[in-house]
Amino acid sequence: MSELTHFDEQGASRMVDTSAKPETLREARASGRVRMAPATLALIRDKGHAKGDVLEIARLAGIMAAKRTGDLIPLCHPLPITSAKIDFAYEGDGVLLIEATVRLVGRTGVEMEALTAVSVAALTVYDMCKAVDRVMTIERIRLEEKSGGKSGTFRRDD
Repeated sequence: MSELTHFDEQGASRMVDTSAKPETLREARASGRVRMAPATLALIRDKGHAKGDVLEIARLAGIMAAKRTGDLIPLCHPLPITSAKIDFAYEGDGVLLIEATVRLVGRTGVEMEALTAVSVAALTVYDMCKAVDRVMTIERIRLEEKSGGKSGTFRRDD
C-alpha cells in the first residue's frame, strides 16, 4: 500500500501540494443505491410525490454537492469542475441506482466530487421520501472508474 499523502513525515495532516503536477483531463464515475419499498419507488418513478419530482431535486442536489466538495471534506482541494452529471435507473421494484460522473481539466482528480454527488443525491431521495418510507437504506456508494493523472485509469471489475 502506498504512503498516505495527507500526512507529513511527523504525522501532521496536510493538504497535498499539487502545484508541480501537470493539468490533465480527469474524470470519475461513482455509484450508489437506495433500497426502498416498492410503493416508494413507484411514487418516485410516477412523479406522484407531493413534494415534486424527487429525482430532479436529487439531481440538482448532487450537482451542487460536487461543486462544493472542497467545503465538505477537510483536505479536498476546491476544484473548478467543468461537468457534473447525475443519472438514475431502477433495479427491480425496490432499488434506485444513482450514478455521478464528474470531469475537469486540472492537477488533481475528481473522485471525491463524484462520490459526494452520489451521496448527497441519495440523501436527498431519503429526505424527500422519509415520511412515506423510513426503512430506506443507502447502499454501496463506491468509485466505479477514474481516469487522468499520474495513476492513470482505474475501473472496478466486479
